[in-house]
Amino acid sequence: MISVAIVDAETPGNVGTIARSMKNFGLSELLLVDPPELDPDGEAYGFAGQAREDILPQAREVSFDYLVESYHTVACTATTNENDASHVRYPAKTPAELADSLSGVEADTCVVFGRERVGLTNDELERLDEICSIPASADYPVLNLGQAATIVLYELRDLTLDRDQHPEDLHARADERAVEGLHEEFATFLDSIDHPEEKRHRVKRLFRRLVGRAHPTGREAKTLRGVFRRARGRIERAGRTDETDD
Repeated sequence: MISVAIVDAETPGNVGTIARSMKNFGLSELLLVDPPELDPDGEAYGFAGQAREDILPQAREVSFDYLVESYHTVACTATTNENDASHVRYPAKTPAELADSLSGVEADTCVVFGRERVGLTNDELERLDEICSIPASADYPVLNLGQAATIVLYELRDLTLDRDQHPEDLHARADERAVEGLHEEFATFLDSIDHPEEKRHRVKRLFRRLVGRAHPTGREAKTLRGVFRRARGRIERAGRTDETDD
């Protein structure tokens, strides 16, 4: 189970925004360390969307000690652009790397976000198990707290969403047989339009590169094959009509 903690949030709106992101990506337990007042008629609930119905009302106020003692903890902080000699915790994982890392962790995990302006202190970072930061422009690497939480929780979605909410084949590439069938259909189409013989190999190579980058789904490959097949059929029928006219 993955939970989210917010330490000493300054504005209720950010708490609501993070609760909403939790709802988006399948998390439910929100822990608050030294939170601001969360008025049901105020900013937090206004920003929370549907999370106002369950996540915010069920949020628990806890101590920082409780987080350390009860969870495998991940500190989320700004990009440091520092090295192991100048930063208290180094190296930091990116959100995508964090998702891979946590996939093998059986213990309950808590992703911990700090204050809007100063984040987590060095003393707090030293007590947490690992650190995550979002690579950003060196000119302006600090993200809004709500934005940062949304990015991190999005990357964890494979660990937090049920398979029926996030089906494995949503972006599944077509199998190789279907892809090769598409290439064969394209080659036949080139024949039907009498594309210059000396150029066909190059065009087929370009098409293969294009399809390789696109990673078409099974449905996309099938649809494209159908388009080429139908176009080829019309061309062939038109050719037979011309011959009859002659």
